[in-house]
Amino acid sequence: MGTGPTLKETPLFNRFFAAAIGCALLFGIAAPFDSAVLGTVSVNAAETSPTDVPDLKIGTQSVNKILFIGNSITRHGPAPKIGWTGNWGMAATSEENDYVHLLLERITQAAGGKPQAMIKNVATFERSLTDYDIKEELKQELAFNPDLIVVAIGENAVSPATDEAKAEFATAFANLFTELTKQGKPTLFVRSSFWHHAEKDNLMKQACENAGGVFIDISDLDQNPANFARAEQQIEHAGVAAHPGDKGMQAIADAIWSKLQN
Repeated sequence: MGTGPTLKETPLFNRFFAAAIGCALLFGIAAPFDSAVLGTVSVNAAETSPTDVPDLKIGTQSVNKILFIGNSITRHGPAPKIGWTGNWGMAATSEENDYVHLLLERITQAAGGKPQAMIKNVATFERSLTDYDIKEELKQELAFNPDLIVVAIGENAVSPATDEAKAEFATAFANLFTELTKQGKPTLFVRSSFWHHAEKDNLMKQACENAGGVFIDISDLDQNPANFARAEQQIEHAGVAAHPGDKGMQAIADAIWSKLQN
């Protein structure tokens, strides 16, 4: 394993580093290993009638079914070539320490029961915004009919540098959010990128708000070096090391939980 970073970690350094790593990630770090994975499940829907399903709520928000749409920060299958052997949010030290499972545990405790959860890695969408077939690629997720959708993407998308690229970015995210919320009127949460990028985050925010969703700003997280996995572990692969560690995952979960309570 490496000896960790030696450069002084300032907010400016972190953002420069994250931008560089973001380019590297386009070549395979956030590959969508999971097609559609059932996470924490309270009941077996195939064996249970609707009347047996508990009505779980946080305040007035139903949380019986939760869909997580993300990239490697949300879930990444084993990739030994880059030193990653987990099958959860990179680079948490365990499944229970990634933001998805931290949030699910908090919801379970507050609602008095475990929600059904589905996790989908859509890094392919980020890399090919205009070519991604949303209805086909998310067929199972759209049929899941969630009460709450948490979208945590943007890191792998190429930074839009021209007006045309910005329009394509905005349209792609608008189409994604429209399809996700078309049936059943689920609540949509969209968080900004862990590696803050003002242009991409602003476009995602506008698309989220146009879809009636709730935007969660986590732009300050990459200013704290302690939120990166490289601050907690010696990780040889720079791309893995640039992901949120346990502290960063907790901060993401806390930000989403804060909005869910309001």
